[in-house]
Amino acid sequence: MIDLNQITKQLVAPKKGILAADESLKTMTKRLSSIGVESTLENRSMWRQIMVETEGIENYISGIILYDETLRNPLSNGKMIADILKEKGILVGIKTDEGTYKFNNHEETFTLGLDNLEKKYEEYKKMGAVFAKWRAVYKVGDDLPSKEARVANAIGLTQYALITQRAGLVPIVEPEVLVLEGDHDIETSEEATEEVLEDVFKWLERFNVDFSGMLLKPNMVLAGKESKNQPTIEEIAQKTVKVLKKTVPEEVPGIVFLSGGLSPDEATEYLKKMNEMYKNDLPWQLSYSYGRALQQEGLKAWSGKPENISQAQKVFIERCKKVSEARG
Repeated sequence: MIDLNQITKQLVAPKKGILAADESLKTMTKRLSSIGVESTLENRSMWRQIMVETEGIENYISGIILYDETLRNPLSNGKMIADILKEKGILVGIKTDEGTYKFNNHEETFTLGLDNLEKKYEEYKKMGAVFAKWRAVYKVGDDLPSKEARVANAIGLTQYALITQRAGLVPIVEPEVLVLEGDHDIETSEEATEEVLEDVFKWLERFNVDFSGMLLKPNMVLAGKESKNQPTIEEIAQKTVKVLKKTVPEEVPGIVFLSGGLSPDEATEYLKKMNEMYKNDLPWQLSYSYGRALQQEGLKAWSGKPENISQAQKVFIERCKKVSEARG
């Protein structure tokens, strides 16, 4: 029997966190085009290979969430990425959701991908995956997120979590409130995030999902980018932790924040401040599951040129180290 709690603890081990390298084809194409690189399978694989072959990555990264394409196909050196990660003692994760579907006049969405999830897990486990991730997205605005969006996505996240645990993998539950989009203040984001998390944990409990064998991947509580009233770093830390204390059961081993449009420095500093202010007063580990915030600087340094690989790895590992130190 696989000990899910043991895997969750390994994922939030001290000074370590998760690298989200599970960008969809659409997102990865955007990232590569921003550095003038064509989005071919070879180039997408090469960037991921550059990251996983960075010396010392295992000191700061406990697990990596992969996209189906990356887990399934050999890298340019002929190796399977899961084999490289296992050699380094890094846990293999897989993104299982299949994007979103609009369902009401507000263009709110629910997440697709529950069909055949059990069958997919049989295959992913053979490929080496031990944890998974599923993302639901919520908009902030007048009367948003709506009750319909909150309930639809909470049930979807719960069904995913239950199927994942029964398949013997750890589910990362990611209810992302798009707090940076708009001109709302931090109090509006706080209220929306609290409502979303309340609904998610209500349904997880109803379905008897094992809290000790899952991780939560939430947004931080932030004001909209266009808000004239931007909070201090202390306010962000305070309001984020306040919401988590109200909504997240103590049995959950860890909270792994998403970076959600924050710059690498912002994502690092906000996590650092939370751990400085609250680390000894919390029942769960405060860690990271960053995508762009960990990758952005290294990707730019690489720019698709073979001669830049060692510099890209140097820049990438420096950011990994800074985010690791933010755990306190």
